[in-house]
Amino acid sequence: MARVVEPLIVGKVIGEVIDNFTPTEKMTVTYSSNKQVFNGHEFFPSAVVSKPRIEVQGGDMRSFFTLVMTDPDVPGPSDPYLREHLHWIVTNIPGTTDASFGKELVSYESPKPNIGIHRFTFVLFKQKQRQTMSPPSSRDYFNTRCFAAANDLGLPVAAVYFNAQRETAARRR
Repeated sequence: MARVVEPLIVGKVIGEVIDNFTPTEKMTVTYSSNKQVFNGHEFFPSAVVSKPRIEVQGGDMRSFFTLVMTDPDVPGPSDPYLREHLHWIVTNIPGTTDASFGKELVSYESPKPNIGIHRFTFVLFKQKQRQTMSPPSSRDYFNTRCFAAANDLGLPVAAVYFNAQRETAARRR
């Protein structure tokens, strides 16, 4: 499984967003037109406007998961003083299903990077049981580690990220 986390280390997702972990569940993130997210691949913001399908292929119907999506590079990667910007939280996702079966705690906000290349991270945590969580007060200055600690989620069980940068009008055509 070391090869699974290696791109997360190289992309500094492990370190800047989450601590080192051993993946124990499989998660797939797929945007419309069947574009699956793989670590470090680039997506145009116009391709990620609608929320993706998140499939949790581990656990069983009695296990529950929380998904957190953030941008750690706000407003720009060279000076991310608003780190992290929260894009989405879904809780109580039953194992072997997808995020549409969970509770959307914070609605999906499509990526709109302005300066430089941004990383957009999807982090999956396994809950100890079905639970009620409170949404954060702000999307800016969100901290995935603190959210996990406050809700007793432990280390992640899966994570993936993609890159995106601002599109020029010519690139959208």
